[in-house]
Amino acid sequence: MAAVKAGTFGGIKVQLHSFTESLQKSHEQADAPWWLEVYREAFPSLMSSVCVRDDGWAQRGGIDRVLTLKCGRTVTVDEKVRYTDYPDILLEVWSDEARKVRGWVAKDLACDFIAYAFVPSQTCYLIPFLNLRAAWRKNRLAWMKAHRHVRAQNAGYVTLSVAVPIDELMTALSEAMRVSWGDPEQRNAHREVA
Repeated sequence: MAAVKAGTFGGIKVQLHSFTESLQKSHEQADAPWWLEVYREAFPSLMSSVCVRDDGWAQRGGIDRVLTLKCGRTVTVDEKVRYTDYPDILLEVWSDEARKVRGWVAKDLACDFIAYAFVPSQTCYLIPFLNLRAAWRKNRLAWMKAHRHVRAQNAGYVTLSVAVPIDELMTALSEAMRVSWGDPEQRNAHREVA
């Protein structure tokens, strides 16, 4: 996000952000040639990449880009860019903290992946969104308690995010792919026998 002015909010130092500037910066990054490099590496059968800029159901559903593969399958992506390398992924919990408007990690989106890019290190994490939501549901209370909160002061509202260490998030994503059913005691007894 584009920092406009630093200030104090409830005793916590926060940056004042301009949504318009952030959106402009986001649009500039949407045209960056490295996105195509990322998607070609991740999806070798990539045929096309279409940026979704206009406000509408797709944009509001977290879709910044639609990728089409040779087989005809489409992959939808919500793109996040950080201009400094950090050891964490910033998960937006509240888009508007005071009004309790849920952030992107806490609401259902239409995207298949979050493409979370760190520009300086030229590294992008392609995070399956449904797995991220499952990991969030399982770990959100612990993450909110254990990890740094980042508040961004916008004009008229504050956005709250939590900085989850990358390794911890990757482990949680892996664990979210395993689903168990039935009686937990019976599952554990079976595991001990096996």
